[in-house]
Amino acid sequence: MKNFIILLLGVTMLLGITACSTAPQAANGVPDQPRLVLQLDADGPLSAAMADYLERGLEQAQQDQAEAIVLVLNTPGGAIDLMNRMVQDIRNSPVPVIVYVAPPGSMAASAGTVITLAGHANAMAPDTVIGAASPVDITGEDIPTTEEQKLKETLRATVRSLAERRPAEAIRLAEDTIDLASAVSATEALQVGLVDFIAVDVSDLLEQADGFTVNVQGSPQQLQTAGAQVEVVPQTLIDVVLNFLTNPNFVFLLLNVGILAILIEISAPGGWLAGFIGVVCLALAIYGLGVLPVNWFGLVFIVIAVALFVLDIKAPTHGALTAAGIGAFIAGGLILFNGVRAPDFQPISVPLVVITGLASGGLFAVILAFAIRAQSIPVRAGLEALVGQTGTVRNELNPRGQVQVAGELWTAEAGPEAAPLPRGTRVLVTAVDGLRLRVTPTEDQASGAGETPPKAESKNSTSRA
Repeated sequence: MKNFIILLLGVTMLLGITACSTAPQAANGVPDQPRLVLQLDADGPLSAAMADYLERGLEQAQQDQAEAIVLVLNTPGGAIDLMNRMVQDIRNSPVPVIVYVAPPGSMAASAGTVITLAGHANAMAPDTVIGAASPVDITGEDIPTTEEQKLKETLRATVRSLAERRPAEAIRLAEDTIDLASAVSATEALQVGLVDFIAVDVSDLLEQADGFTVNVQGSPQQLQTAGAQVEVVPQTLIDVVLNFLTNPNFVFLLLNVGILAILIEISAPGGWLAGFIGVVCLALAIYGLGVLPVNWFGLVFIVIAVALFVLDIKAPTHGALTAAGIGAFIAGGLILFNGVRAPDFQPISVPLVVITGLASGGLFAVILAFAIRAQSIPVRAGLEALVGQTGTVRNELNPRGQVQVAGELWTAEAGPEAAPLPRGTRVLVTAVDGLRLRVTPTEDQASGAGETPPKAESKNSTSRA
């Protein structure tokens, strides 16, 4: 019996050890968690904020030991220096990066073409396009011949390096996007091997990419993305705001609000809210002007418009200079943002500029009216504020005595030739001589200034009764 029990315990332990050894475990003894794939969403022209967002996502992928990164891309392109920065970050990433041109209707144009080819794998959604990567200057014009040739040769070498694992036809198409500004659809790109997959969404992409071999930092790596958990890396508030600053409409509104807030602060100094808002808006607008392709000559018109607004306060015919300022402001906005043809950035809305200019002129007209009104208001501080106020005689003025004005007793003088003013007489302050007031009876009491007011006498009679 004893031997049977020992044998039973031994079998039980052996089964337990076998079960533990066959259970899926990670290296630290914890059951495997679902593989993690990070998703980054890059939408709009290339910007410093977008490059920072990509860099932050790559760092998070390393910390979380993600299986891969999916960069969902929709861009008309942007500056070559930003493109080079993003390409370098992708190629140096120890975590595989899949560049996915999506959603349907999106594009990877100009610099976006090179970023797509930089991915360790790439894909496109249906109804998307890639290509048109010929370089132009920041104004949208063609680059001078020699410089253009140098830049195109550099970009051709870049795309050849990024597409070297692809078929020869794909490499020729990649070069044609530089030389001839060629662009192709997702289906055409897949047919020549310029992209690896066409996927309807991220889940479909991960299913197709499962088992696909990529080259990461010189070593082959097989993707294991089927059933992976997808985590979207959110953009910070700063990222969102800075991305908005690639929109000329938003930058123009910031410039407009900043200028008006500063003018309000100048017209009514002493507060802080308007000045603070103005400084913040102008700082953001200046950042946006540094990102966007602008014609700085338009800024001259905007400065002239502000000068006309301010000068209208002193003008003898108020309103004429404000109207001229509105016209200069509208012209400045259109020249500033629409004076160049940059295909990577949308033009500013003409109705927005006109409506904003008219609204700004109307608001400044209101500010102007308040400023003019404030200039006509007499001083309300110090002894000068007593001139024009009325008071009551407390001690008979003959010619001197005391009067109560503004809740205080003052020494007053009615003038050596004036009739004595008895207690209770209403007087008007005509001047201030040091700490002494010069007064005269109000018009309604001037005829009876030397008599005791009937009302006071009636009260005395009532008291005697």
